[in-house]
Amino acid sequence: MALTARTLLSAYAAGVFPMSESRTDPDLFWVDPKRRGIIPLEGFRISRSLARVLRRDRFHITIDTAFDAVVDGCADRDETWINPTIRRLYGELHRLGHGHSVEVWDGPAPGAALVGGVYGVTLGAAFFGESMFSRQRDASKVALAYLVDRLRAGGFALFDVQFLTDHLASLGAIEVDRSTYGTLLELAIRETASWEAPGPPGPGQGVVQRSAQTS
Repeated sequence: MALTARTLLSAYAAGVFPMSESRTDPDLFWVDPKRRGIIPLEGFRISRSLARVLRRDRFHITIDTAFDAVVDGCADRDETWINPTIRRLYGELHRLGHGHSVEVWDGPAPGAALVGGVYGVTLGAAFFGESMFSRQRDASKVALAYLVDRLRAGGFALFDVQFLTDHLASLGAIEVDRSTYGTLLELAIRETASWEAPGPPGPGQGVVQRSAQTS
């Protein structure tokens, strides 16, 4: 039986997510880490250098306007777990209103190039971050800052980043055990949050100010 987007949502609700060994491997496997990376939404840290980039509004930010292109950008590397099946499934989740992206452009349309972004899945008040990419310095960090700002404004309770990396730790990510994550997940998916309520992304100065107020 073919895997569907609805099955994928059920998997997220159970605390697991899919991966593939490579872009050419047709098979998927389920991942349930013993230790889970999360970013506490009140603990996200914007460094001085990132704050300067945000205040200058170097980039043009959009929401959900180029979801498939963001997924493709995340897969555009020597090694990736995003195979055609995963790309199809997340595209379906986007069309169902559960897959979302933050896009970073080198200027306003028309003619702008997509230089960074992040995508993930919403379920209740949980956001499951899947991947991000950057083709210009700081582009993925800017995408992440706008994403956290949006999750806070929309009333989200859990930001799952799957695995803790040094890069994510520098931004405030922490690691929790499987049991703790299960409790946080159960509470979050019972709650209601809104991805759309914050509206269009505003100036970077506002992102910096709101982060300072909540950190």
